[in-house]
Amino acid sequence: MLRTVGFIIGSCLVVALLLAGGYGYVLWRYGSDLPNYMQLKDYQPPVLTRFYAGDGELIGEFAHERRLFEPIGAIPKRVSNAFLAAEDKNFYSHPGVDFSSTARAMVMDIGYMASGRRLVGASTITQQVVKNFLLSNEVSFTRKIKEAILAFRIEHALTKDQILELYLNEIYLGHGSYGVAAAALNYFNKGVNELTIGEAAFLGALPKAPANYDPDRYPQRAVSRRNWVLDRMAEDGFITREQAADAKREPIALHEEKDTDIVEAGYFTEEVRREVLNLYGANTLYEGGLAVRTSLAPHLQHLATEAIRRGLIAYDRRQGWRGVLGRIELNGTWRQSLEPFAPPTDLPGWRAAVVLAVKGDQAELGFASGAATGILRAAGMQWTHKKPSAALAPGDVILVSPQGADDVTDQQHAGDQDSTAAGKPEAWRLEQIPGVNGAIVVMDPHTGRVLAMVGGFSLDISEFNRATQAMRQPGSSFKPFVYAAALDSGFTPSTLVLDAPISINIGGSIGMWRPENYEHDYLGPTTLRQGLEKSRNLMTIRVAQRIGMGKVADYAKRFGIDDNMPHELAMAIGADETTVLRMTTAYAMLVNGGKRVRPSLIDRIQDRRGHTIYRRDQRDCPDCQTPWHDQEAPALPDPRQQVIDPRTAYQIVSMLEGVVQRGTGRAARAIGRPIAGKTGTSNDSKDAWFIGFSPDLVAGVFVGYDQPKSLGRHATGGKVAAPIFTQFMSAALADKPPVPFRMPPGLRFVYVDLHSGKPAPPGGPGVILEAFKPTGESALTNGEDEGVVTGDDQDGQQPGGAQPAVIHLGPGTGGLY
Repeated sequence: MLRTVGFIIGSCLVVALLLAGGYGYVLWRYGSDLPNYMQLKDYQPPVLTRFYAGDGELIGEFAHERRLFEPIGAIPKRVSNAFLAAEDKNFYSHPGVDFSSTARAMVMDIGYMASGRRLVGASTITQQVVKNFLLSNEVSFTRKIKEAILAFRIEHALTKDQILELYLNEIYLGHGSYGVAAAALNYFNKGVNELTIGEAAFLGALPKAPANYDPDRYPQRAVSRRNWVLDRMAEDGFITREQAADAKREPIALHEEKDTDIVEAGYFTEEVRREVLNLYGANTLYEGGLAVRTSLAPHLQHLATEAIRRGLIAYDRRQGWRGVLGRIELNGTWRQSLEPFAPPTDLPGWRAAVVLAVKGDQAELGFASGAATGILRAAGMQWTHKKPSAALAPGDVILVSPQGADDVTDQQHAGDQDSTAAGKPEAWRLEQIPGVNGAIVVMDPHTGRVLAMVGGFSLDISEFNRATQAMRQPGSSFKPFVYAAALDSGFTPSTLVLDAPISINIGGSIGMWRPENYEHDYLGPTTLRQGLEKSRNLMTIRVAQRIGMGKVADYAKRFGIDDNMPHELAMAIGADETTVLRMTTAYAMLVNGGKRVRPSLIDRIQDRRGHTIYRRDQRDCPDCQTPWHDQEAPALPDPRQQVIDPRTAYQIVSMLEGVVQRGTGRAARAIGRPIAGKTGTSNDSKDAWFIGFSPDLVAGVFVGYDQPKSLGRHATGGKVAAPIFTQFMSAALADKPPVPFRMPPGLRFVYVDLHSGKPAPPGGPGVILEAFKPTGESALTNGEDEGVVTGDDQDGQQPGGAQPAVIHLGPGTGGLY
């Protein structure tokens, strides 16, 4: 008996030693060069970055892999249990490798090998984490041994919940979805916490082979696999049999990705993408799971997009129709031939059509998709001044939009409906992509937050952002900054400056420079106000000559228009180059009282865990975190630098209000509330501008060809750009109460004649209330306070009869007479 016991013990020891030796050999042979599994402790899976508008609406998503990170604590048990039931029911009890499942799989595989069937696996969730994160997908005995070794090690380094969190956020579930959070959105447009038991079971069915269980391609196979998971969940006690039965009766109702609401703001979003890329690099942008809260106001973005597109289309139609896009053969494959002519996807409602027949004053249209047909009548192409029978022939390819829609942005639904749904062909309108382009920027003048930005007619056609990347001549829209410099140099709005021919020797090959006014006329001695209202070039040049181009360049730098403006007189009338964003920001500093603001598109950035890593507003406000108990609102510091005297800023605002009321910007009077602004037209009408503002909103508009050429003989900023501004601002302010421009303290107001600048009785024709600084006002009234209206007491009393200050700048001399 002792010998028997000894033999058994000895045999066990030998076996143990052999096993230990074998285990040691395996560790030595396969475990010496394994990847560092400890990196999984700090592993952060690549996660989708999302951009949001100021009101929280989604405006863009960026990722190499469409994955959203969801902490394990935020994933409901019904979701995680679905994956456990389908993939690894013993997950919380095995040490990384499930030996019973492995043995069972080996037995099954012996039979499968004999019959030539595909082998089954027995990888636990831990082993799948190892394969996905640390090893390749190579099918080999060696890889399986390494996988098992790493699985044991990971189980000692991480908790079960940490391992499951890695798995559920990394696993690929088809349709470009990485992780359960992305899959829940892509398949069902739901958050993980909103998934039903049936939906969770469907996701749990996908890891083995997502493409094989695609509900669109294999609906029956998808339902069968989901039901199998539901049965497993019931067997494992995760749900009841009744819950499983109810879930089986649910259809797999997918939510298609195209239904996701993303605000159309392509140029704005692309500008934000570039900024985030510069701040954090590509890896963080595309894999960091950032939440970027921007300054975009979706309502204003929609209005800006509509206004710029309407304006560009209106101008382009005045230039005439450029003809059909091409011709195709009307044979059995004409639908396929039509597909390459499809319009940009960001022009909702627009479609490519082929003319099937022309009968009288209408053309029958065919479309590439569906059995839709349509009719183009003479009214739908009236702007071409041609009838269908004269302009079109069968086989011609054209662009059209629904006749009933008023504009290119309100056709989202009208253009998608089937033309034949009402039982008769739908009427369409002829369209063409404008040859001209443009931009609009909308900003909060008090903070610099960019509320809307459109950098061209279509981002699909061109990603070049004409709001931020195009360097164009601002023309007369630069003049307010020359006049601001003059007002800070002793001029007043009533100062008389000679409007007459001038010749300046600028040397070089040009020699004598003889600039002209746009109208080629001369007004003689004219007040500074009227010089700005009527945009007189010769007056502006004389003013710049008097105060010096050094000072003009300094003001251009102060307002962020150009940091290194050449000291040449032509720059005073807008011959320099700048961007729409810079000019709009400069005008914001006029209306906000001369405070420096910097344009910004990003308010805040949070990392994947919700921690704020960037915040634009850096003001310190400890009382802002105090619980609210009806106390006074905390006083926030104002760190904005004063760029110019606020009184000067108001004088320019008042003069720009006159531009709208009486001058070159009269088109904006239709807005019907306090509005100020300035037109701009560069040499040969290559650039058309209008930049204007209400007390709390500023917008800049530019129109021009990408390869600069003349817009036409009479294509001025007042005729091309101002209507776009007017349409936008009318809609943007429609539900806002009228607000007057804010006046700073320290100004005195005098009734003067608009044309002569002399004091005049109130109420008379051409009499306005002019704002003066005390020094300028005293020069006007010779020190007499009689009848002067201050900013605090506008009592309408008659001012004294003093003469205005007169500054007469002689032609070509710069002399002060």
